[in-house]
Amino acid sequence: MADIPWWARESLWRKMAIWITAIMAVILIFLSFHSVALITAGSARVPAYSVINQRIDYRFDRERNRQQPVIGDPAPLFGRVLSEADAEQLVRRGKLTFQARNCINCHTILGNGAYYAPDLTKAWLDPGWGTEEARERLMKEFLMDPYTNARTFGTGRRMPDLDLTEDEAEALIAFLKWTAAIDTNGFPAAFPTIKQGGGT
Repeated sequence: MADIPWWARESLWRKMAIWITAIMAVILIFLSFHSVALITAGSARVPAYSVINQRIDYRFDRERNRQQPVIGDPAPLFGRVLSEADAEQLVRRGKLTFQARNCINCHTILGNGAYYAPDLTKAWLDPGWGTEEARERLMKEFLMDPYTNARTFGTGRRMPDLDLTEDEAEALIAFLKWTAAIDTNGFPAAFPTIKQGGGT
């Protein structure tokens, strides 16, 4: 033991491993709480659920050198102004519908999921819906009857009929409107948005 240098002793490295593990555990706990604060609805980058009462656009910000959401004038979803609690309930129901119907098996949202079908992160802003005025109606009709209202855009792929009720379809649309308002650091890049009817 005497001829082993102090820095090569097993006891030193055992203590170092314990200390480093403990320090990293504390850092991980801190980072977890910090991350949760950043991704909670109502934070700077993730808007409160009541954002579904407003017009949402996605524009290039020269200062940040990326596209970011722009929250504008009142534009209540389906013509109903919802309180924060009611908006949260509707968006949460939409998220649960998204999960229960396994939409992520075909679609990507916020960077997670599959690539068979279109990314839904900014689906609310997709110009494929035609006009801002027709979007809610077209989205609901498509979700409730995707065969009759097929939107393949030349791919030949079709969404299965998920047998959604009108309430489920509206909740899912609320969820997609809310996710479109999340600041995703410009993802997806160079996304063209639906032409807005009013100022944002």
